[in-house]
Amino acid sequence: MAATIPTQIRIEENTKKQAVELLEGLGLNLSDAVNMFLKQVILQNGIPFEVKYPEFKPEVIEAMEEAKKMSRDPNTKRYSSFSEALEDMDL
Repeated sequence: MAATIPTQIRIEENTKKQAVELLEGLGLNLSDAVNMFLKQVILQNGIPFEVKYPEFKPEVIEAMEEAKKMSRDPNTKRYSSFSEALEDMDL
């Protein structure tokens, strides 16, 4: 077995907690998982997965486009606060 050296990394507390719980379910500890990741970085000659923004569902993209159009429309009613908009609604 190759010699190991202690390495310190910074991880957000909640991220570490969630990862450790998931990895334990797979029979791995965090150190093993990090070693696996780093070995894959070497084998793949880069990050071993695609890094990109998440893809949105078509209905989300449609809603975003509609919101853009509304924001540019001079006839769209404007509110100075959220409470003002709520008052205008029939709830």
